[in-house]
Amino acid sequence: MSQTQKDRPWLIRTYAGHSTAKASNALYRGNLAKGQTGLSVAFDLPTQTGYDSDHVLSRGEVGKVGVPICHLGDMRTLFDQIPLEQMNTSMTINATAPWLLALYIAVAEEQGADVSDLQGTVQNDLIKEYLSRGTYICPPKPSLKMIADVAEYCYTNIPKWNPMNVCSYHLQEAGATPEQELAFALATAQAVLDELRPRVPEKDFPTLVGRISFFVNAGIRFVTEMCKMRAFVDLWDEICEKRYGVTDPKFRRFRYGVQVNSRGTVRGISGSRDRKAGARSYRRHGGGHHLCLQRGAGEDTGRGGTGGGAVHRAFGPRHAPDDRSSGGNRRSA
Repeated sequence: MSQTQKDRPWLIRTYAGHSTAKASNALYRGNLAKGQTGLSVAFDLPTQTGYDSDHVLSRGEVGKVGVPICHLGDMRTLFDQIPLEQMNTSMTINATAPWLLALYIAVAEEQGADVSDLQGTVQNDLIKEYLSRGTYICPPKPSLKMIADVAEYCYTNIPKWNPMNVCSYHLQEAGATPEQELAFALATAQAVLDELRPRVPEKDFPTLVGRISFFVNAGIRFVTEMCKMRAFVDLWDEICEKRYGVTDPKFRRFRYGVQVNSRGTVRGISGSRDRKAGARSYRRHGGGHHLCLQRGAGEDTGRGGTGGGAVHRAFGPRHAPDDRSSGGNRRSA
């Protein structure tokens, strides 16, 4: 009797970080001991915007929404007794992403790890900071260059690392409609790929395209959100094929994670219940999985997500025969 081949288990990790590097390290090690299989690091606002914890502008914000990291010693403490070569680590960081990724790599090297085997994701979407969150440091042009610098370095030196997560989620949080979220996210992705294209050999470019992923918003406008996701899949496939000449469907997959909108989803007393029900329905009809369930970086299952960080599902164009979440007319949004 033949046995059905099973997928590898989903990567389980919690988005965490608080107070100090030492306290966060204790939290990480405790979670790993209880069965968590990866790490997702939250940084505090001073770290996100490039300030040391003792800077006057950091006052009142140190360790509040994540862990403060000021130097290599902090990063070393954060991952003390955690073998980074065996981890799949997501770092939700943008403006200071190049610096914090460099510190992470330095700690891994100190541990004796083979850097080329490191797995994980760095969010590295500096463009959306101008449109939504406001935690940018440099002007747009050098910021775009830094995104590409990180992606080029990862492609060359850490091939299992996801170098960028296009974050359209924050656009809706800042007031964008689902249609605007779709448009600006694809524009950002194209700007990044246009910057990257001259940096790698033409034959290798499709592989780099395949490492780009998205982090999308699931709002309360259910039908519109369904159409948005279907349009995302179709448009990304079309952009990759026609604009960038990517012929392999595997590299044209729309790899994404989804999080429920925290803006405008509460409607009176039943808001929380409605929001949870909406999230379940969204996932059932073609949305993604919860943020703590993620495929390992570099894995290619043919139907699930293929990367670490905020990558949870990957879909090709909706005319693919095995895509049960797809259907309906093209350009639904």
